Amino acid sequence: MNLLTKEEFKELSYEKIFERLETNERGLTPKEAQKRQQEFGFNEIPEKKQSLVILFLKKFWGLTAWMLEFIIILSIFLKHYLDAYFIGALLLLNAILSFYQESKSSKAVEALKKQLAIKVRTLRDQWVLIDAREVTVGDIVRIRAGDFVPADVKIIDGMVGVDQSALTGESQLIQKTINGTLYSGSIIKNGECTAVVVFIGSNTYFGKTTQLVELAKPKLNIEHMITKVVKFLMVIVAGSLIITFIVSYIRGENLFALLPLMLILLVSAIPVALPAMFTVSMALGSQQLSKKGILVTRLNASEDVASMTTLCADKTGTITENKLTLSKVKPVSSFSENDIYIYGALCSLEANHDPIDLAFINACKQKNIDLSGYEQINFIPFDPKLKRTQAVVKFNFQQIIITKGAYESICNVCPIIDHTLKSELDKTVSEWATNGYKTIAISIEKDSNVEFVGIAALYDPPRKDSSVFIKELRKLGVKIKMLTGDAKPIAKEIAKEVEIGDNIAEPQIIREAISTDAKKAYEIASKADGFCEVLPEDKFYIVKALQSGNEIVGMTGDGVNDAPALKQAEVGIAVSNATDIAKKAASVVLVQEGFGTIVNLIKMGRIIHHRVLNWIVNKIVKTFQTVVFVCIAYLITGKFVVSALDVVLLLFIIDFVTISFSTDNVRWSKKPEVFNIRPIVNVSIVIGILTVLESLIILYIADKYYSIFSNLDQLHSFGFGILLFSNIFNVFVIRERGHFWESVPSRVLLVSMLADFVIGILMMSFGIIVRQLPFELIALLVFYLILASLFNDFIKVALSKLKNHWRNI
Repeated sequence: MNLLTKEEFKELSYEKIFERLETNERGLTPKEAQKRQQEFGFNEIPEKKQSLVILFLKKFWGLTAWMLEFIIILSIFLKHYLDAYFIGALLLLNAILSFYQESKSSKAVEALKKQLAIKVRTLRDQWVLIDAREVTVGDIVRIRAGDFVPADVKIIDGMVGVDQSALTGESQLIQKTINGTLYSGSIIKNGECTAVVVFIGSNTYFGKTTQLVELAKPKLNIEHMITKVVKFLMVIVAGSLIITFIVSYIRGENLFALLPLMLILLVSAIPVALPAMFTVSMALGSQQLSKKGILVTRLNASEDVASMTTLCADKTGTITENKLTLSKVKPVSSFSENDIYIYGALCSLEANHDPIDLAFINACKQKNIDLSGYEQINFIPFDPKLKRTQAVVKFNFQQIIITKGAYESICNVCPIIDHTLKSELDKTVSEWATNGYKTIAISIEKDSNVEFVGIAALYDPPRKDSSVFIKELRKLGVKIKMLTGDAKPIAKEIAKEVEIGDNIAEPQIIREAISTDAKKAYEIASKADGFCEVLPEDKFYIVKALQSGNEIVGMTGDGVNDAPALKQAEVGIAVSNATDIAKKAASVVLVQEGFGTIVNLIKMGRIIHHRVLNWIVNKIVKTFQTVVFVCIAYLITGKFVVSALDVVLLLFIIDFVTISFSTDNVRWSKKPEVFNIRPIVNVSIVIGILTVLESLIILYIADKYYSIFSNLDQLHSFGFGILLFSNIFNVFVIRERGHFWESVPSRVLLVSMLADFVIGILMMSFGIIVRQLPFELIALLVFYLILASLFNDFIKVALSKLKNHWRNI
């Protein structure tokens, strides 16, 4: 086999390329394809990955790391060598753990990207769908509107309009036909063709392949909310520290010696574990969704899903099975039923996997109709605007043009002169529509004479579980809008069967209203249960109309013309048989069909949202308690109840539990989530104030009976215990919106909390790093804080009933 040069690729005909690449129109056998993959490699560009050493060293770069490193240097300068050693060791440990967690998440993301690989229709003994990376030199591929070109190919037959703007920067649509060249990464905008693969991977003309999925990380709503929370915390922390600093100055304290603790308390307001928490939460959620047939192409999609209020669902493939069968046929004039099957199959292309085409082809196979004497010499794919397909077929030295499509569309091409026949057909089409059948009409043209062949009834039954999942979606507070290109009678029948509703509207009223009266457009869209006779561009207007009323809209789609609507919707959902462009525009890709996967998607989105909110509340309470408790205790007693080392220890030990929030067992909410900071802050501050008061009370009790203020090291150890154990017990209070016993924490979270608890007991019992405490003092501390947590839990539930704060977040 002789590989081609770039010039030969452009100049040689596909027949010559067949000879050079030792292939033909029948493509490669699986065995030959495997042999060539071993010889030429896979159709991909090896990704340049950053050195693991560099990635690890980055853990010591950033605001938090700088402040801790400064404190180490300051501790050495002040001759607090033990503090410096331990802070350095903890900084190193945190870097190792963070590096491990992010590596684990990266592997999860890489696995997800593999699942989202571009699929290509390839001829390997028969037409099969394979990953684009498995395409090899000499393969025969079928490319159609909406596809990315997977490699550099030469067209064998067909005609396409190709967009090369991503490669050349030129936005003009270029028409390509037989012997034309298509380059890897181009996008097919219209038409379809069969082509032979000439160059793959790094040998392609532009030296790169286009990835379907770029796991972008745009600014999240929840990150915006966290920014507000951090600002709020910094105000509290800065205010508390300024007051403490002023009092220390008045008391004549060594301000330089207090600086490490002040800096550490400031660090405590910074969300150190936020990146790891988000990454792990989103990656784990994406993994769990992928097991249920849902692939997330953007990690922030779960956030939008949690807030989704309305779902615009395509009838075909989502509500129905998308498996059309020919149920009835009605020929006219001298044509027979077999003629409808034959002409319908001849005006179809099996390689495209189009449901209507497959219905006619399968009908011929079931009836053992032989099509070997016919030769399809040209095929014009389905045009959604004209609503028809056309083919030129050669038979007995005669050429005929077959047109297949919607009944009204074929009537426009081939008017039925006989009014009686037209009335009869109209009546039949209406009856079929009432019963949920889709009518396809066929006409043929011989010697400039156009004849109407007949009509066929295709049925795409609703999924058995559609009505069940529609009810479940409504229980989740999500409104459903059915979108279909079918006529109103069919749309109403399907909507009735799945119990969506009977208010089916025509989209032109939205089209007219959206530009002049957005409020009216929203009223129409919100009241309608569905839309019939929908053109692809109508979906975009329907989504915009709903968004004008502040709805968070989900949209399902599959075609190249659905891409604008999928991109416009907050939650673009590409169904299982979607084109590459639709998948690129969407934020979620369904591997399985039906509403069941969408229900799972919504529930998981709300679970992830709940986990992140729990983390935010925990962060506010923990920071508020640590800073305010330490500062108030100092103002009252003149002593700091913890050292800088104690606070650093707390930051790192509690981080285990913090990251574990991303795995917690939480219940999805029964209505769409709302990103509102006020109720979060309200609940957090109430719990924070309670924990501060309780901490001061136990400190008072401990001093009264054990005189802990007489020994500074013992005081620091006890203060460390108060903050550690109250943080652990507060996790139980915070993670559940009802009483803490209403749900069980995840195994990872429970083990993390127990591990922190045991570590704290051992440290204080045996004097590890902190000062050893009497057993009675440790028991008093644990017993009191358990009682305090129970009290806090009842206060939390009472607050939620009084103002409905907690259950609204």
